[in-house]
Amino acid sequence: MDNQTQPVSKELTNQEKMARGSAWMTASNIISRLLGAVYIIPWYAWMGEYGKTANGLMNMGYNVYALFLLVSTAGIPAAIAKQVAHYNSLNEYQTSRQLFIRALQMMAILGVVFAGLMYIGSPWLANASGGGKDLIPTMQALSIAVLVFPCMSVIRGYFQGNQEMMPFALSQIVEQVARVFYMLLTVFIIMKLGKGDYVAAVTQSTLAAFVGMLAGFAVLLYFLQKQKVKMDVFVERSSKELNVATKDLLIETVKEAIPFIIVGSGVTIFKLVDQMTFVKAMENATSYSHEHLIELFSIFSANPDKLTMVVIALATSIAMAGLPLITEAATIKDHIGLAKLTNNNIQLFAFVMFPATFGMMLLAYPLNTLFYSPDSLGTKLLIQACIAGLLLGLYMLASNMLQGMYQNTAAITYLAIGFVVKLILQYPMIRLLEVYGPLTATMIGFGVSCFLIVRKIHQVTRFNISLTARRTLLIFIMTMLMVIAAGIARFIFGLVLNTDSKFQSFILIILVAAVGGATYGYLALKSRLADKLLGNRVGDLRRKLKIK
Repeated sequence: MDNQTQPVSKELTNQEKMARGSAWMTASNIISRLLGAVYIIPWYAWMGEYGKTANGLMNMGYNVYALFLLVSTAGIPAAIAKQVAHYNSLNEYQTSRQLFIRALQMMAILGVVFAGLMYIGSPWLANASGGGKDLIPTMQALSIAVLVFPCMSVIRGYFQGNQEMMPFALSQIVEQVARVFYMLLTVFIIMKLGKGDYVAAVTQSTLAAFVGMLAGFAVLLYFLQKQKVKMDVFVERSSKELNVATKDLLIETVKEAIPFIIVGSGVTIFKLVDQMTFVKAMENATSYSHEHLIELFSIFSANPDKLTMVVIALATSIAMAGLPLITEAATIKDHIGLAKLTNNNIQLFAFVMFPATFGMMLLAYPLNTLFYSPDSLGTKLLIQACIAGLLLGLYMLASNMLQGMYQNTAAITYLAIGFVVKLILQYPMIRLLEVYGPLTATMIGFGVSCFLIVRKIHQVTRFNISLTARRTLLIFIMTMLMVIAAGIARFIFGLVLNTDSKFQSFILIILVAAVGGATYGYLALKSRLADKLLGNRVGDLRRKLKIK
């Protein structure tokens, strides 16, 4: 059997498990998000004069679809991962498998129920969304994907709980590749070779979600089958001292899922506050037209999201990889191991997020040009969104860690406090700073939540704050050196490349990112910091590159 498909080898340290899992999830998240951003270029072009209408129609469908996915899965993947890690740490692999099978059955039923509701309710949902009859086939096509997603989420959660992030990550990549391929193929056939029915093209584009899920599901089943023999041995050697009823297992899992939903929806809740308050507050405080305010909202909220969420995905990857390890240490009361994991998680967050965030800030103008248009205001807001993204990423990482330590109530409470701070500051910040106000209120709100969560984590784990602070300072210094090198490269290449051109901006981004990445990588290897955070195996890379 392929070693990569087996449960994590005992030869790997927790640090190396963390690094390996984070690497897989980081690659998966970035590739998936890039594909999700890049496909729109040919898709929009092939739609021709119907581009804006078609895009609006698809987005209307996806907004409702996202709600059904949230309700039908109800935080189950993270809850399954936490529960599986909990029972595995007690050598109760049989209980883990029992939980997995029963959860799969329950989620299959939920998938049928919610897919049926969405399909039958498509006419009403289409009318309520303002899409009219053209939106009905789009809704119905998306409802088929709801049928598959809940079961797929359970399997992904099971792999995550077993600290096997490769099948999880590969299934996401394959899902997105199959989705984009089917989407572009059908749109090209319908719009370029067929009658040009844009409603039919949009319907096939949304049906692509189902096609992608089938491909991702196939990947998960393949690895599940390859892992079965090994897991059978673990189940056979289980302690079998626990006798938990199926009903109790499912109730326990649902109870674990609810906090993950609440805490995980924090970013979305903050964005909804901006959506509901910005235009109204600005209409009362300024003489800007409604159309101009909608444009401003898009510039500070919608536009930066596609870029900053790629960086925030790095923090999500670390959080997903670390959750089962932290739960395992908390379950067996390994206080020393828990403190080390906490230390490593926070340092790994800084190690990945600092260069990514500051690099994006340095390249804000050409990035804005490449994805949207040359815009000074858009660039400034993208820089502010990057800073906010750093806090959002820390919140996602720290809140997941806290929940992994069975501190669900504290995680919810600290989110609520940050949310109240956001609400209190929202209107004053908008009146004082106008378009910069909402993100400023978000930064302060999440800053308060992050401070409280990290303080609670320290109370629980007693991790070495001094060591973490020193390492974080070193990472910050390395990042600043990277920014200087990349800034010089940006200046030199900027003498011959025009950042108001999309193609030349793309070339500039690639060149500057290569210089920055090489500089940061060299410093990380030279200082041996990469060894400390990613494990001793990094030393092999340093020796190959002849870095002493």
